[in-house]
Amino acid sequence: MSVETPFKSLMMTVLMTPEMANFAGHVHGGAILRLLDQVAYACAARYSGCYVVTLSVDQVTFREPVHVGELVTFRASINYTGQTSMEVGIRVEAERIRERTSRHVMTCYFTMVAVDEAGRPTRVAPVSVGTSVERRRWAAAQLRREFRKEVERRSLEIRQHPEDLLGNGPA
Repeated sequence: MSVETPFKSLMMTVLMTPEMANFAGHVHGGAILRLLDQVAYACAARYSGCYVVTLSVDQVTFREPVHVGELVTFRASINYTGQTSMEVGIRVEAERIRERTSRHVMTCYFTMVAVDEAGRPTRVAPVSVGTSVERRRWAAAQLRREFRKEVERRSLEIRQHPEDLLGNGPA
């Protein structure tokens, strides 16, 4: 059984305020990351009906700075589900209120895992992929999942020889 469509997506808009600014006067990347994690949590928890935890974050690239006074809209959707995990894709747009202009500042992907009361992973309903956009997102999420597994495999190979990372001995 899949979860109804309205629970597959979430939108949140936040006004960027002065306490979010960094030394350059732009919104601090950490403030955006914190909001991204909250949005991913809300979307995945709403979809699964469970408490969820962040497993990984992919492709966080700040394309443009975000400024104090702008409205930032986070558009999140469940792109893919595994047995206990969900990929949440998040598109971030910044809006200059007075100019009435909006720009795409980031897209990233969170992998969230549903957990039970004891903190153990628990099953989630498979996401339905009815539209062409949903099918495209699902296929792309599958590729990202395979890529993450390959990166993890290679990272484990590197960790088997930690001396290579420390710069000890000949190259």
